[in-house]
Amino acid sequence: MYPRQFEYSAPASLDEALAALANNPAAKVMSGGMSLIPMMKLRLFSPAVVVDIGKIGGLDSIEDRGDHLAIGALVRHVATANSPLVQQYAAALAKAASLTGDPQVRNQGTTCGAIAHADLAADQTAAVLALGATMVAKSTGGTREIAAADFFVDTLTCALQPDEILVELLVPKAGAGEGSAYTKLGRRGGESDYAVAGAAAWVRKTNGSVDAARVALTGVGSKAVLAAAVGDALVGSDGSATAIEAASAHAAEGVNVLEDLHGSVEYKTHLAKVYVQRALTAALT
Repeated sequence: MYPRQFEYSAPASLDEALAALANNPAAKVMSGGMSLIPMMKLRLFSPAVVVDIGKIGGLDSIEDRGDHLAIGALVRHVATANSPLVQQYAAALAKAASLTGDPQVRNQGTTCGAIAHADLAADQTAAVLALGATMVAKSTGGTREIAAADFFVDTLTCALQPDEILVELLVPKAGAGEGSAYTKLGRRGGESDYAVAGAAAWVRKTNGSVDAARVALTGVGSKAVLAAAVGDALVGSDGSATAIEAASAHAAEGVNVLEDLHGSVEYKTHLAKVYVQRALTAALT
């Protein structure tokens, strides 16, 4: 199917892009186009204007800023996956990026674009939730920061306003005793394709005891979501296999698990427990 007619804008600067959005409330931002274009072809999205930020300089870097990493709006999935900085300090995000789509998607699509798209079965959305990341949004009115926990609203819906661009992703760097991981079951089996169920985990262990933990799920509900009960159950434990198994039993607690073509509520609840256990084990390792 072909998309409906639309106007195309390719601004040369971020200011020009923000002005284009401010002047066209029905516009959509495109970075890599790996999510937007297919949705337009299916006519699920029919923007009057597409603002392509792909030619804007200065948005394609991954920077170490002391206590956090900054990932620009045009950083490709493959760059996030292969970055030594991300691999060292935000392993869950590197792994999630490496499992996003196929090679063509990973070489063209962007990490910030996938996060802004907010697909219910995306990989990197769960990773940024578990890592406690912050989204930096800009508009002609200024800049605001949005915590990952507040960013994902519903299926294909995030907290960005129509005139805002997600220009940067800020990810806290793992310190001593901290680890993170991501794992999933893909729709074609293994770790390929969108997640039927996926889990990201971040854990901090001090003096032999887990004193902080965040776990996020993707694929099982209408959006990526924190599984708060898992972290609550794990904190204070020794992080052993027994403690992980007990905490993982709470994976679906407080989570609205939905049935779809890929599994029943019971099946997805089971998968959530399995993949939370695997993610926690990897993070603590």
